[in-house]
Amino acid sequence: MLELRQKLTETVRRMAAAGLNKGTAGNLSVRTEQRGESGFLITPTGMAYESLKPEDIVFMRLDGTHSGRRKPSSEWRFHRDLYAARPEAGAVLHAHSPFAVSLACLRRDIPPFHYMIARFGGATLRCAAYATFGTQTLSDNALIAMAGRSACLLANHGMLVFGKDLGHALDLGMELETLCEHYWRACQLGDPALLDAAEMATVLEKFGHYGQQG
Repeated sequence: MLELRQKLTETVRRMAAAGLNKGTAGNLSVRTEQRGESGFLITPTGMAYESLKPEDIVFMRLDGTHSGRRKPSSEWRFHRDLYAARPEAGAVLHAHSPFAVSLACLRRDIPPFHYMIARFGGATLRCAAYATFGTQTLSDNALIAMAGRSACLLANHGMLVFGKDLGHALDLGMELETLCEHYWRACQLGDPALLDAAEMATVLEKFGHYGQQG
C-alpha cells in the first residue's frame, strides 16, 4: 500500500509538470484494497501537489467512507462511481488543463476531426452536462457522458479520464489535452474536416489491438 501511495504522489506531480494542473486543481485516484476492503486511494482536498507525502493520500471505500489523516478530494464521488460502474477502470484522473477547460466552457462534444479520438472508445468525445463541482449530480452526468468511453469533458470545468493504471490514466490525460489543443487551433482557421462514420468504425477496430507487441 505504501508503494502505491508513493506512485500516486509521483504521478500527480507528473500531471502538474505536464501542464494538466496548477496549484491544487484536479485530482487523481487508483483502485486498491485495504485490509480486505475494496476501495481506492485518492489525493486529498486543498493540498498543493509538491507538498504531498504518501501519508497524505486518503483511502476511500466504495460506500463513501474514508480513513486517513486528510479529507479526500471534493470530487471523490465520480471516482467512486466510475470504479463501481466500470470494472476496467484502475485509475481515474481529473484535470483543469487549459485547452480541455476552454472547450468544456463551450459545452460541445468534440467531433471526429482526428482519428485519435477513437483511443477513448468512440467516434466523439462527449461533454457532460453542467453541475456544481463535488456533487452527486456532476458524477451522474459524467457517467452518462462516459458511457462506452474512457474520457469526457465536464461542462465549464475540465476533463475526466480513466485508465487501467496510473501510468495509463496519465498518458490518456495528456493525449486528451493534446487533442483539445489541436481541435481548438484547427477551429481558429475554420471548420475542421470530419472523418465519416465508416472511417471511424475502421479506426475503432484497429484500436482494439493498438500498441500491442507480438
